[in-house]
Order: sequence, then C-alpha cells, then structure tokens
Amino acid sequence: MTSRWLVAGCRGQLGHALVERLTAHPDCEVVAAVDREELDLADPQAVATLFDGLASNPPDVAVNAAAFTQVDRCEREPEAAERGNAIAPRVLAEACEKCGIRLVHVSTDYVFSGDSKIAYREHDEPGPRSVYGRTKLAGEEQVLTTASDSLIVRTSWLFGRGRNFIASILAQAREQRAGHASGPLRVVDDQYGRPTYAHDLAEAIRYLVERGAQGIYHVANHGVATWWELARESLDAAGYEDLSVERIRTDELTVEAPRPLRSVLDCSKAEALGVKMRNWRDAVGAYLASSDYPILEERGIG
Repeated sequence: MTSRWLVAGCRGQLGHALVERLTAHPDCEVVAAVDREELDLADPQAVATLFDGLASNPPDVAVNAAAFTQVDRCEREPEAAERGNAIAPRVLAEACEKCGIRLVHVSTDYVFSGDSKIAYREHDEPGPRSVYGRTKLAGEEQVLTTASDSLIVRTSWLFGRGRNFIASILAQAREQRAGHASGPLRVVDDQYGRPTYAHDLAEAIRYLVERGAQGIYHVANHGVATWWELARESLDAAGYEDLSVERIRTDELTVEAPRPLRSVLDCSKAEALGVKMRNWRDAVGAYLASSDYPILEERGIG
C-alpha cells in the first residue's frame, strides 16, 4: 500500500534527501513539498490553507524537516528561533492532529548539555545550553503533547546537499590549494558527536514510519568523531591529504552559542527496531561521491 507524504523544509539538507528518497521508493508518494519561502509554518491560517488544498489527496505522514538551525544567529534572534523551532512545530502538530495525519518531527543533539561521559539515550534528562537547543526542545514538547502517534527523531552533525561542515572545510581547502589562503586549517578536537548523512537519515525515517515507531528515537550514523576527525577524513577522501589541520579547543573559538562538548547519541533503540546506519566514514565517502557534493574535480571527474 502506498503511503503519501508531506515534506516541510524541502530545500534543506534533510528535506531534499527525504523528497529524493521517498520519490524513488515504490511504496511512497510525495504529495506536497514546501519550504519557508512558500509557507510560514508558524502561521496557522497558512498551514490550514495548505492542508485544505490537499483534501482530495491528503498525506498520511507529514515530516517537519524545517528549523532555524543557525545556532549563533539563534542567540541574536531568539524570537525568530522560537517561531521557527517551537511555534511552527506546534502549529503543524495541531493541523496534523485535526486532519488525522501522522507527524514526524526532526530534532537535535543540542537538547542535551553535552556533559555526559556516555552516550545520551532517549529518556535522559535534556539540558540545553543555547537558544537553539532550548527552542528545539520546546518544539519536541509541543509535538508530543499535541499530535497523537507522533514520532520525534533526534539526530546530530548533519551533512548533505547545501551548507554544511564538510562543504565548508573543503571550500577552505580549495582556497588554500589555489593560493588564496595560507596557514593551517583550524578545527576543534574536543567536541564529540555522531556525523550523519542526510540520505541515510531520510531512509531511517521512512523505515521507522513503516514500522509504526512512536515517541522519541535517536538516529545517526554509526561511530563517534570529533570535528577534527570529521575534517581530516573529509580532506583525505577528497584528495587533500597534504593539507594540515590544526587541533584546537572549543574555548579558543569566538562563538555566541555554547556548544555541547559530548553530545553523542545512543541509537540502540532505533537499532533494536531494525534501523541500520553505516559508519560515518563510509557515509562521508558516499556524500563526496554523490550529486549532493557537486565539486567535480574533487570527485575525480574533472
């Protein structure tokens, strides 16, 4: 039986991957894909109008992959962060509950403080330290209390089509190789997490929905890395083995939002249900070989 999907945030890294993977799956149909340019998810009337327009072919599942994810901007623009990360999920949850549509909401490792020496499980006490983390946690709470049968998927260190850490590091590497920049790249080596490829996460979300998962699940690629290790792996895989990367501490950075130092997610709950995520190093290789990363000369094509 074909399941019908609505994807909010379709131009983001995960949203793009969701539309691509769902469209390619024989048992899935994307009946609507919207982004913030077309729809203000925090506007109840706008969301109601969208759902009314889908009445003849309503979605079975709505995925909220939209968020205000620029963590430092969130510190400067807390009202915008609240609107995008807390109010919008509530509005979408209310509309889904009214129409009998199952809601999947994507959240983040930033809901945790990052102080734990062991990986965070779904039932562990949140302790966000940034505006971004606090507003994302508020969004989770709104969804869980408003939409029955909802699914919260927390993930971490996402990379895919568009702006992301790997693309930024490799852009800096190109500048160095072209002689437009000098000195070593500098990357923090005291923050730990689980890098996650958007396409792998998209497939895991489809699988969890198919299995009827409800509540909170942690989903990320297998293995733990620091940002330095992720940078080094990406550079080596893209042919920049000769470029050095200086290891620095978080306290050497000038940033507005506190970063969790160890926000590793325990994904055993999803794994017990059958979710299989490859190692993050393999995922980096897949990303660099895909159309999500369009720099042809770094893929051995140009």
